[in-house]
Amino acid sequence: MNILLLEDDLILSAELCKFLESNNFACDKIYDGETFLRQIKNKSYDLYLLDINVPKINGLDVCQTIRSFDKNTPIIIISAYGDLSDKKDAFTRLADDYLVKPFQFEELLLRVNSLLRRKTPVDNSDQEIIRIDDLIINKTEQKVFRAGNEINLTLKEFQLLDYLAEAQGRTVSKQQITEHVWEHNFNTNTNTVEVYINFLRKKIDKDFKVKLIHTRSGFGYYLSPL
Repeated sequence: MNILLLEDDLILSAELCKFLESNNFACDKIYDGETFLRQIKNKSYDLYLLDINVPKINGLDVCQTIRSFDKNTPIIIISAYGDLSDKKDAFTRLADDYLVKPFQFEELLLRVNSLLRRKTPVDNSDQEIIRIDDLIINKTEQKVFRAGNEINLTLKEFQLLDYLAEAQGRTVSKQQITEHVWEHNFNTNTNTVEVYINFLRKKIDKDFKVKLIHTRSGFGYYLSPL
């Protein structure tokens, strides 16, 4: 069983992983939420342990992002915040359990084992998800998240973003966009595509160092973190 730990206290992180490994779990440790979300795109895990107060993206936002595309993998919040309002916030974001620091490692082990026994097989067959860097597009629910935050798009903005994402980094021309997104319902000589690309850039890229929407001059547009 593989566990991914989000904890920025280096000593506690090392001790937790050592304890879990001594109990026959594989444990990877991550120190910030942004790196954590990148990690889960590259490797599958059976359970997540999330501290709340970590750099870049806090643990609650990480939990919410995970739940946008993965309803099954157990999530345990481990935090020094012990107020009822903090616990309510975590469970509202669909965490499975909450442990207040300091806690006994044996108690954590009991909760981990309990959740893994109850875990149902992952079935995302009814959820179609596209992930590009820290951008998550839930095609089924027509929701978009970047760095853990939901981005509100109009229907046409979503359809345009979805079409760019489906191209998997390939450049698509203005003509191709009008055929697939607008179905020739306007003159291709108008600047509607450019206007909607600008709308998307303001919502998807403006507040982020890494830009995802790019123009290839004379050819069209593509979606890529590079």
